Parts: sequence; C-alpha cells; structure tokens
Amino acid sequence: MMKNFSSSPLHSNSQTPNHIRERNNRKYSLLSTIPLRFSLRGYGFCMATLFLFCFGSLFYQLNGGPPKILLDIRQYLGESTYLDDHGPPAPRVLPFPSQVVYNRVGKCGSRTVVILLRLLAEKHQFNLVSSDIHNKTRLTKHEQVDLMKNISNIPQPFLYTRHVHFLNFTRFRIEQPVYINIIRDPINRFLSNYFFRRFGDWRGEQNHLIRTPGMKDDERYLDINVCILENYPECSNPRVFYIIPYFCGQHPQCREPGVWALERAKQNVLENYLLVGILEELEDVLLLLERLLPHYFTGVLNIYKSPDYRKMGNMTGTVRKHTPTLEALQVLYHRMRYEYEFYNFIRDQFHLTKKKIGLKSVSQPPAYSPAFLRELALRTPEPLDEDEELDTDLEDANSWLVHP
Repeated sequence: MMKNFSSSPLHSNSQTPNHIRERNNRKYSLLSTIPLRFSLRGYGFCMATLFLFCFGSLFYQLNGGPPKILLDIRQYLGESTYLDDHGPPAPRVLPFPSQVVYNRVGKCGSRTVVILLRLLAEKHQFNLVSSDIHNKTRLTKHEQVDLMKNISNIPQPFLYTRHVHFLNFTRFRIEQPVYINIIRDPINRFLSNYFFRRFGDWRGEQNHLIRTPGMKDDERYLDINVCILENYPECSNPRVFYIIPYFCGQHPQCREPGVWALERAKQNVLENYLLVGILEELEDVLLLLERLLPHYFTGVLNIYKSPDYRKMGNMTGTVRKHTPTLEALQVLYHRMRYEYEFYNFIRDQFHLTKKKIGLKSVSQPPAYSPAFLRELALRTPEPLDEDEELDTDLEDANSWLVHP
C-alpha cells in the first residue's frame, strides 16, 4: 500500500510537465497568428487614413491655403534645422505671432498706441512699420496684392500699422498675419473726427489748416447740430458708417450700411483678430496685449503710466469739442445703429476675453444705451457714392465719453 502510494505521485509528476508543455505550445502557436492578423489589418487601416488625410490636406491647400493645424504646428516649432534638433535643447517658450497687423481705425486712440509702439520696438527689437498713407483705406485688387506682399516681406518679427480696411491674405495664397485693433463708441469717434478736422488738437501745430486747406470758414464753423439735422453729407451715411468697413474688408458691399457688412465684419473679427479692444477701457486693452503678445507689449503699461508719456499724450486731445443737442444725438444714433450693434458685439467679446484671462476690472457703462434709440420723423438718407476719405492720422490719446 505504501509502495503504491509513493510511486503514484512520482509517476504523475513525470507525466504532467510534458502534457502542459504540449498544450502551451499549441496555445502559443495559435495566439501568435492573432497579433499578426490584427497588426496587418490595423496597418492597412492606418495607411488608408493617412492617405485620406493627405489627399484632403492637398485639396484644402489648393482651395483655401494651408490647413490651420499645420500652420499652428509650424508656428510652434519654428524653422527647425538639423542643428536645432540635435544640439542643446532650446528653451521652452510660448509661441508668439511674428507677423502682426494693426489696421487702426481713425480717431480711436491709435496715435496713443503708435507712440507706445515706437518705444516698445526700440526696447524689444521688433520691426515697426507705420505707413504714412492716411487717406486710402480702400484698395484695388492690384493694390491689395502689392501691399500684402510688401507686408509679408518685412523682416520678422514685425508689426505693421496703417489706416486700411481688412485685407484677406489667404484669398491670394499669402500667409495671414495676426490682426489687432481698437475701436470706440461710434458717436464719440464721429464727434472727435468732426472737430479735429476743423480745429486740430492741443499741440498748436495748425495741422487742421494743413489737412483741410480748402475748407471755407462757413464749413469750418458749421454748427454740428445743423450738420446732423439738415442731413449734410459729412453727418449722414455712408460717412457715419465708418468703423464696420475696417473689419468687413475690401468688398464694395462693405461700404454699404446694412446687415451683410455687419455680419461679415463680425466673422472676420472671430476668425482673424487676436484682440479688438475698446478705447474706453484702454488700460485693460494694453494689459491684454501685454499678456497675449509679450514679445511686443511687455512693459507697455509702465510706459503708458509714466509722467513723461502722460504729458506727451495729453497734447493730442481734440479742441473745441462739444456735445450736440439731444435731438441731434438721437438722429445720429439712428443712422449709426449698425455701428452700435458692432460696437456692442466687440465690447462683449472684449469683456469675455478679460474674463478668460482672469482680468478683474470695473468696466465702464456704455455711453449710450439701446433705449436711447427712438423712432424719429426724420429719415436716414440713402447711402451716397463718396470717394473722398475722411480719415485722419492723428488720434486722441484719451477717451471722451458723451452722456446726454
């Protein structure tokens, strides 16, 4: 009994490993074919996906420029070389746009910003190109292409600024730069321009006489209420439809007051502008520019708040500026209703950006509420065909709010 007991386990131990090894070998040979089949199928799927992506990318490039994802990757990686890839690791810094266009709107504080940019360009060593052309915001197709090519050829990093309506670089297969801009309350902008053209600013350079040498005294001293209520061209459409075309673009319909130009301007802002600020909150605009474009605007608030700059900036305020009557303001507001819809849209977007950045500041109430617009017996005249631009090259340094 003991012999059988002792030999049975021994026999079992000698047989079991062989059986286990055989079974395991069969399992391994069976399972080894599964990853091979799976990897071949996955490989084929990946190659088909890659082919479709490349084909779609090529089709997109031929019809609308390079894909945005490729532009973002290229912008982040920069112009990589063999030495860059195999040398010491480059310092990790946030990517920043190296091509910035500021198509500044007339009488919206752009002179303030340009003065700051001149100081910042020297400090941070970027190329600032400020155009001397101030009265040609609409361009022919040939002029658009020439200007965009000239802008693209500026050594990077650069910031280009000019009074010009939005240019669509991608339409002509040219890399689109980043846009920035600042606008202000439309009536305040109009009043500032009206009096500046006639009487200049506090610098006493008589620049208004140089700018408008053909203006006769009866026009120079024309009461603004008469201009508005009696429908003078300067105080009627399309002259008062001024801000939206800067964002709508070069299309002829962008000069016609209406929903089409308004919606196209909104779309361009959302797709092409890094930031559009409002002059009534200029310090917050500068702070956001410093956050979003540090290679251009770092330290801008310190310069703006310095006593020397304040003294210089205060000299650009328009003189002899006064508020029209309530009736004239109502008529003007009615004519500029699309401008105000756009201004309120920009204001909301600007406050949303401040919230995302985490900037907590007390925003000023709008100069004119929607309730200010009332039905009037006077009709807004139909748009006129005007070729003359009323743009100006000198801007107010300070915002000026008019409260009826």
